[in-house]
Amino acid sequence: MKERTLRILEFNKIKNKLRNYAVTSGGKELIDNLTPYGSVFEVEKKLEETNEALGILIRKGTPPFEGLYETKEELERAGKGGVLNPGQLIKIGNMLRCSRKFKDYVARKDDEIGYKNLEDLAYILVPLKNLESEIDNAIISEEEISDKASGTLYNIRRSLKEKNSSVREKINSIVRSNSKYLQDSLYTMRGDRYVLPVKAEYKGAVPGLVHDQSSTGATLFIEPISLVNLNNEIKELMLKEKAEIERILSELSSKVYDNIDTIKSNSNILRELDFIFAKGKYASALNAIKPTVTTDRSFDIIAGKHPLIDPKTVVPSDIYLGKDFTTLMITGPNTGGKTVTLKTVGLLHLMALSGLLIPAKDGSTIGFFKDIFADIGDEQSIEQSLSTFSSHMTNIVSILDEANSNSLVLFDELGSGTDPVEGAALAVAIIETLNKRGSRIIATTHYSELKGYALKTPGVENASVEFDVETLRPTYRLLIGIPGKSNAFEISKRLGLSTDVISKAKDFMSEENLQFEDLIRDLQEKSIVANRDAREAYRIKQEAEEL
Repeated sequence: MKERTLRILEFNKIKNKLRNYAVTSGGKELIDNLTPYGSVFEVEKKLEETNEALGILIRKGTPPFEGLYETKEELERAGKGGVLNPGQLIKIGNMLRCSRKFKDYVARKDDEIGYKNLEDLAYILVPLKNLESEIDNAIISEEEISDKASGTLYNIRRSLKEKNSSVREKINSIVRSNSKYLQDSLYTMRGDRYVLPVKAEYKGAVPGLVHDQSSTGATLFIEPISLVNLNNEIKELMLKEKAEIERILSELSSKVYDNIDTIKSNSNILRELDFIFAKGKYASALNAIKPTVTTDRSFDIIAGKHPLIDPKTVVPSDIYLGKDFTTLMITGPNTGGKTVTLKTVGLLHLMALSGLLIPAKDGSTIGFFKDIFADIGDEQSIEQSLSTFSSHMTNIVSILDEANSNSLVLFDELGSGTDPVEGAALAVAIIETLNKRGSRIIATTHYSELKGYALKTPGVENASVEFDVETLRPTYRLLIGIPGKSNAFEISKRLGLSTDVISKAKDFMSEENLQFEDLIRDLQEKSIVANRDAREAYRIKQEAEEL
């Protein structure tokens, strides 16, 4: 898929939203690299995975990913025989716990429905309960090893507590008996050794080892000679404690190394599961559904919504193509929301082809396209310079070079930016060329000539975006089968233009054009009534079937 297409249709914005639902950096990395898949099999498999994740989220709640972190660097170090620090071992221990809990989370009870793809992934996970428990028992935090890590460490720390208690009792006694020589009646620490803050002039009165002095030189920090042996014993115990901690970390790292292939496999599976459940959570937030993928490149999106528009204001559209016609020509005024329709079709296809569920109604289908091409820009300005036309034509030339029968092509305001007669002729020629190749095309235009072309050309269908003349606003509802009308006279009348001016304007239009515009209006009114009646009939049919 072309990078330009992904950028124009704002697929990266979808991925940014999706990233918020991933737990691990590895899951986020899989999202960053996400692009449409290259085969129908892959697309269907990935859509089903996402749908299963959505289903299990609804039935069983959030998966047990608490405390799960990416462990790629930690496992690389362990795989080379390196010793892991407490923080690295915690990450691996948490990952092992998630592996074990996820198997339980997916495990099917007697009356539960199955989740084949997720069950297959969970089957590969291998719990290592003993190693998980050893890490959990040995390590409290990134800085702290538990007393329970080994009997030796427990005994060393108990001796340390006793020695420290003895030293504190002794030094408190020394403080009381030498208080007149001290800056403050308290003791302090210098390099893990207990010392007294002695006034410089009394340094001979407190025999001992000088460890430090204050910045002014007025205070010397002296270790009393009677504490030297006790401090030495404490230092020795601290060195033993450090050596035992290093032995424990080395032993745990060695056990990780012994199981490195299994642990790496678990880590990779959990990374994939994190990615899949991020898609499921995003689908839940969008109230999305799994579409059916067609191989004949037809699609029928029912009540499709643009996922980047505020859900409170977005208007759903029914958009279909490929059965009775392969080109859809959306005509009408610039303000009608035609571009939104184009972007909705393109973005929903990119999402579905990437394994993401789409915000639409059940029964929707999307076509499997190898490529989606889009020429969409801001064509809403009153003045369009030659450079605008040139840039669009450059893009269209590249599309014509590459598009084929496996392509969906989206054109926004095709042929605009130049003389209307020449622009309309170019638009027809471009559509004819792509039609012969079997490409599927949706194009928007405000040229009246293309309405007639769509009416008389097999395989090409007119469409328009409904416009409410009363409010002077588009409703954004797509009406397939009806060409758009400019509504210029109606809008001008609503805005206060005199009927005389409007009558003169009509005099300058041919009778055929006026009749054509009236025909369009009649068709729109009939279509609105027909659609309303069809929706009501469908609702009544559903109720009858339920009864």
